[in-house]
Amino acid sequence: MLEIEAAVAKVAYHGSGESGDTLEMIERPGGGFSFVLVDGEGTGRGAKTLSNLLVTRAISLLKDGARDGAAARAVHDYLYTYRAGQVAATLNILSVDYQSGKILMSRNNPAPFFVITPEGLRSYSEPSTPIGLQPMTKPVITELPISAYTYVVVFTDGLTRAGERYGEDLGLGNFLSGWPAAAGRSASDLTEELLRRALELDRGEPADDMSILTLAVLPRSAPLKVRRLRASLPFEAPTWPAPDVRGLGGDGV
Repeated sequence: MLEIEAAVAKVAYHGSGESGDTLEMIERPGGGFSFVLVDGEGTGRGAKTLSNLLVTRAISLLKDGARDGAAARAVHDYLYTYRAGQVAATLNILSVDYQSGKILMSRNNPAPFFVITPEGLRSYSEPSTPIGLQPMTKPVITELPISAYTYVVVFTDGLTRAGERYGEDLGLGNFLSGWPAAAGRSASDLTEELLRRALELDRGEPADDMSILTLAVLPRSAPLKVRRLRASLPFEAPTWPAPDVRGLGGDGV
């Protein structure tokens, strides 16, 4: 039996409380699931509003049964019309489609994505443009087999920029080529190691919004077909003003 794991790590650029990247997951109507990752132009609240709007549109189309490439084109058309070709965003749709038995990647992102197998590392870096700027923009679509010890790594450009302002380079290809695919380590392990290295190069102060999505196909022996979803999110509780107790029977001053 094969088990498909997915792990995500996101961090906002230093000085911003909110990442301009948005990622959502949906179960596909015909079986399987999809992740939609959008990096809105800019940073902060404006970029977050844009990316959230585009992800919501893509998820709605996928939920209605649209194919990944068609959904990507429709989201581009929406942004191009909505913002008159003046605003860009990168879009990745990563799917595991049970009907075709394939891993699908629809990419409108100049940044590549990587696939690691026991045979080695492959970079998928065919020229790809962001959505929203040109009227006939199309995604670059890649199909991969669902096979054991396969890792798919997708990210926004904040990862590739790690260490840039200090004259250092993550060397992403070299880093990933050393990953022991046949050891069967989890998707979370790879995601966390990438994030740790990137934050190390940025001295703990990310220069850009950064999102990493890792998909792993691993052999597992499980007596029950149990699906699990885990999430960990930081939350800083707001400091509410003290209540005014005057007139409520208290000793207000």
